[in-house]
Amino acid sequence: MHTDPLVAVFHAEHGRVLARLIGLLGDFDLAEEALADAYAIAAAKWRADGVPEHPAAWLVITARNRAIDRIRSARRLDSKLAALAEEPAPAPAEGPVLDDRLRLFFTCCHPSLGRQAQVALILRCLGGLSTEEVARLFLVSESTVQQRIVRAKRKIRGAGIPFRVPGQDELAHRLPAVLAVIYLLFTEGYAATSGPELIKVGLCEEAIRLSRVLHELLPEPAVSGLLALLLLTDARRAARVDSVGRLVPLEEQDRGSWNQALIDEGRQLVSGSAGPYAVQAAIAAVHSDAPTPEETDWPQIVELYGMLAPSPMVELNRAIAVAMASGPEAGLRLLEHVRLDSHLLPAARADLLRRAGRQAEAVAAYEQALDLVGNQVEREYLLRRRSELTT
Repeated sequence: MHTDPLVAVFHAEHGRVLARLIGLLGDFDLAEEALADAYAIAAAKWRADGVPEHPAAWLVITARNRAIDRIRSARRLDSKLAALAEEPAPAPAEGPVLDDRLRLFFTCCHPSLGRQAQVALILRCLGGLSTEEVARLFLVSESTVQQRIVRAKRKIRGAGIPFRVPGQDELAHRLPAVLAVIYLLFTEGYAATSGPELIKVGLCEEAIRLSRVLHELLPEPAVSGLLALLLLTDARRAARVDSVGRLVPLEEQDRGSWNQALIDEGRQLVSGSAGPYAVQAAIAAVHSDAPTPEETDWPQIVELYGMLAPSPMVELNRAIAVAMASGPEAGLRLLEHVRLDSHLLPAARADLLRRAGRQAEAVAAYEQALDLVGNQVEREYLLRRRSELTT
């Protein structure tokens, strides 16, 4: 929980406010610059006068005015200046997508941009994630993410790609990228890649909200699969940390505290879903079906992971499931073939080595994971595990 109101508003509203400004101004860079100005003004004004009743609206109006000043001072875009000055408030949404943020998601998923550029641009500019967080989600370097975003903005500007919300017939083509964005927003919220907190509740709730809005708009199997996955996963959120904020692994969680209403809703959606998110939702449902960790149907989970397209994360999770089904040595053999530049790989290896009784090797693997981990709560968990083996 952030005590600074400006920081709290930034985390809760940044993406929504920026989306509104981009839609209003039609220029990514100008919107970002104007919003940065508005934050600077807010830092001084809110401290002196107090927080306005509607801080997000205040930021939109202040940033819009700063954008007008910037346009005026540059003596360019005269026609846009006149239009903005006469515009009392952003126009009401039209078209098939009414949610502000979702409209911009679809708008930015223009087919002229590559999929990775689309997703990186949205996560960084509209999702409110830092470049470092986006890089960790993509498992690439920060410079790679920065280059993708710069190239995407340059292409939007150079090609004159309009900030036009796609029509109903264009939504399906852009849907996979939008689903990926929502999934990655939830992923960052559920297991933050950096910072002092393991869970960013606001991101989890926003991802679920967007997924629900999207499901109402396009109740297709792929959307049902994503919503089911988010609900079944989020059902375990409260049990993931203890009363003092320490990470609680799945097998040690109090299953009585899992949110049964979300589990029931997720299960109903799984039956009408399809695609990779649906398979992951089915895996989450198997966990939910098990009354105790020992009664988890790990062979079924292994089979489900086999239905997903190969990727380092899929192979990592499948190796863990194999270990739980057939013993840690079986999982360790599979991990030897996984190539993943993340702390998750040595952390998984350390856990399986610990279960196999290979303590010295487990300690070394925990050390490797500690060198890579970015989240403080995960770091403390890894330190506790390592300490258990060395004391």
